[in-house]
Amino acid sequence: MKNLVAYITTGFPSLEFTVDAALALSEAGVDTLELGMPFSDPVADGPVIEAANLKALQNGFKLDHLFEASAKIAPHIDTLWMGYFNPFYHRGMDAFISEAKKAGVNGFIIPDLPLEESRPYKPAIEAAGLNLIDFIAPTDTEARIKEIVTDAKKFIYLVAYAGITGAGKSEDLQPIITDIKKYTQTPVYVGFGVDVNTAQDKAKGVDGVIVGSAFVKVLLDETLTDTQKIRKISAIAKEIKEKINN
Repeated sequence: MKNLVAYITTGFPSLEFTVDAALALSEAGVDTLELGMPFSDPVADGPVIEAANLKALQNGFKLDHLFEASAKIAPHIDTLWMGYFNPFYHRGMDAFISEAKKAGVNGFIIPDLPLEESRPYKPAIEAAGLNLIDFIAPTDTEARIKEIVTDAKKFIYLVAYAGITGAGKSEDLQPIITDIKKYTQTPVYVGFGVDVNTAQDKAKGVDGVIVGSAFVKVLLDETLTDTQKIRKISAIAKEIKEKINN
């Protein structure tokens, strides 16, 4: 069974909505939830997720809101915090580790923290029983892939193309998937540009998919009520889960 990871932006459109949406996604078949930490300069994210980030910040999002929501969500679904390194640096990695343990969160996804810069933090993260997810890009050489994946835990985040999330580009990932699997048994999940239309194709040769912009687009649709938004993202999750496993 291939896994589905869903990203939503914490605190958008509200903190209560985030909790309700997370629990609904779990019931719809999502295996792992990425709770996005709103940030003013989300460099790896496209305009959809960037817009949700900015709206959450305008609504007054604070890190304590992430911790509060996570305590209600993590007991019900495998939860990771996805955020840029700046907040981790300013609050302190030890503080994030402590809050993650308290809430039951299982690790971190930090897209702007490359392998070399993650090395000072990984031992403390792993000693706490948490995971720091490693990224592979289509531009990585086989030697670089081997270096990154040798100690990768939980899953490897394979970026589907060079660029930003939600751009919908297409690349042949099979050669890089083959290279990754030469050096690790850790599951490989593909993200960037995965939606209802592309999920089945993107899931070929990997162990799961990561979906963000397809859900966040619904959250941004002001013509829908909160209840309608939750119904719609649940339907999308069910359809994607079915497609990647057929």
